[in-house]
Order: sequence, then structure tokens, then C-alpha cells
Amino acid sequence: MNRLIGVRPEARIAKVEVHEFGYTVDGLGVDGSGNRCVMKGAQSRLSAFAVKIETADGRHGEYCSVHSGKNGAMVGQVKAAASLLLGEDAEEREAIYNKLKRAHRHYMAIGHSALDIALWDLAGKSVNRPVWRLLGGYRQRLPTYASTLNGGRDGILDSIEAYADFAEECLALGYRGYKIHGWGDGDPKEEAANLLLCAKRVGDKMDLMYDAASELSTLADAIYVGKACDEGGYVWYEDPFMDAGWSPHAARQLKENIRTPLMLTEHVRGLESKAAWLRDRATDYLRVDPDYDMGITGTMKAAHLAEAFGLDCEIHAAGPAQRHCMAAMRNASWYELSLVAPGVANPVPPVFGSGYSDALEDIGEDGCMPVPEGPGLGVEYDWEYILANRTAYQAFTLKEKE
Repeated sequence: MNRLIGVRPEARIAKVEVHEFGYTVDGLGVDGSGNRCVMKGAQSRLSAFAVKIETADGRHGEYCSVHSGKNGAMVGQVKAAASLLLGEDAEEREAIYNKLKRAHRHYMAIGHSALDIALWDLAGKSVNRPVWRLLGGYRQRLPTYASTLNGGRDGILDSIEAYADFAEECLALGYRGYKIHGWGDGDPKEEAANLLLCAKRVGDKMDLMYDAASELSTLADAIYVGKACDEGGYVWYEDPFMDAGWSPHAARQLKENIRTPLMLTEHVRGLESKAAWLRDRATDYLRVDPDYDMGITGTMKAAHLAEAFGLDCEIHAAGPAQRHCMAAMRNASWYELSLVAPGVANPVPPVFGSGYSDALEDIGEDGCMPVPEGPGLGVEYDWEYILANRTAYQAFTLKEKE
């Protein structure tokens, strides 16, 4: 039976637009490993994209991806998936999720994410409610940690003392958590020394986390740094070494040698693949991101999966979709204010309105960030900026498809 026979004409998705644009961030460069890192006097031109979905009756949903460094790879998948939405009922997000999941099974379905988030924005706007309330709602204030950019070698986060100084600066602003992304060199002794100094300076006042970003070369290096996490009382140890966060067996080997809980599955896409990590006891916390894991729909599936196993599921990165998901999750402890450094702006696209911001100084006195209360995602995008800086545009329409 053709599932589309029962689709309401007014709810059919009639148009999908993909707008690519660029923006500039000062103080951001690239290290030898290809990571975006802080760099005094540098300037980076980053890419971004925004999606707009419109129904036959004129309702619309929008989303601008926050992962600037990965947008170039993501936007191609978004375009490949966009035409598959045409003619679908915009409110049948579960049906669309499964359709795109299968269609993009060869590509890990990353392009599905922005489209799903825009559909949730449309749903919220249709009933004049924020997405987090549609998801059920659990809280309106999100405990937040400051998550650093990768360190540089030229005046910004260029020493272990600089990281500790910045931790104290974040503490003074109101943060109760601090996560270190170290240097691209992956020197285990330097990374361990960095962790221990931060713990000495602020460990009794802040929860500390460490993300090696898969830079450590060997299991031996990962164990060495992991023991520094143990000594410093770190809350979690994330993506330790160059298995790229893909090997449950490697993670279990590391778990047998250290006490610090592991945070993995940021690089493992989809519900079923993450389930294997829980079954194999290869991670202590599940990692999920609506920009990577098939949108808000996929993120909430993963959160409920972790909940069924009695585990926490932590949201990766900062952004409106991340806030709405966390606001509806019991088993998440922290919102990640990423990526920050002294004097360097968070490298997200400068397109958010409605008072929304992920700037370092926006932390509340309670150490939390708010959840948007407006309809849908609760943000208005600066379309004048997007159009003025647009580098490419493609529209997919139902009329053309028919």
C-alpha cells in the first residue's frame, strides 16, 4: 500500500531550500592535525548552511547548522536527501526518519539531521509551542560547562598555565564545569601535565572533563593520560585515541586500566550502532548530537535507549536543537558551551536572533543556560546576513518533482 495516499494535501512538503553561506572568525587557525585551534592574529573563513522547509499551506520550518567545521561535508548529504521529503506529510516525522535512514544508509545519514530539526521547528510553530514542550519537557535551565577550543602555540591556550588560568576565568563567570581540548600534537606527557595542573587549580570547585579528540596515538598513551584523569578526579574521558572512537573492543581495553568513566559514541552514528556499545559495556556515557544523529528524532531515540540501560546520555556541542533535546531529557547532566577560548568568539554562525546566544559571558548566575521559550526552536534567523553572505543556493519543489 502506498503510504502517501493518506497524506493531507495542505500538510504536504512543497519546497525545501538549502542556503550555503560563509562567515569569518578572528583568532582561529588550523593546527598540524587539521584541527581548528586558537591562533593569535589568525582569521578563518568558515562555511555554514541553513535549511528552510515549506508546506503546501505556507507553514515553514528553519534550521541553521552550528557545526561550522563539518558543514562542507554535511551539506552535500542534505541536498541529496532534500528531494525525498517532497510530498511527505510534514508532521509525520517518524515516517520521514525511517525513509531517510534507509535511503542514506550508505552515508551514515548525517544529512538527515538538519532536515529533521527543521521539521520539528515547523511542528512547534504550527501549534505555537517550543519544541522542548512537544518532546515532553523536564527542565528549563541547563547546567553548563565551558568547553575549550584546541590549544594553540602562539599566545592563546599555549601552555598548561594558560589552560588553568582560563579555567579560573570560567569559574569566575559562573561555570561549574570545564572541559579541556588539548593540543593537536597528542603528546601524552604534556596532556597529562595539563590535566593535573587544572585539577590542582580548580578541581575542588569545578567538574572537569577531558576530550583527547582521538589525538593520542596508542592505547599506552591513552592509559597514561587516563591515569592523570584518575588522579585529577575527572568526570569523564572522551574519545581517547586514534581508533577514532569506533572500536568497542579498544574502549573496553582502556576501561580495564583506568577508573575515569569513558564518554564515547560521538563518532558512532545511529540508534542501532550505539546500542552495540551499551550491550558490550564499552562506554560509561552515551554521546549524541542532533546535528549528527539524524536530528531531534534520532537524538531522543538514543537518549531513551541510554535511559533503558540506566545510563546517562550527554549532548554534544552547543545550539538551539541541543538545548531543546536536553530540556526534555532526564538522563543528561551538562550542556556543552563549545568551543571557547580567551578572547576568541565561539565559532558558530552569527545568525541567531530572539535573544539566543552561546557566548561565553552568557552563563547565568546559577551556572545554567536557558531553554528558548518561543515557538519551534525559539530563534529567529538573520536572513539578511545569510543572503548577503550566501555562496550557493538550491531549491527543491514538489511541482518540479511531479
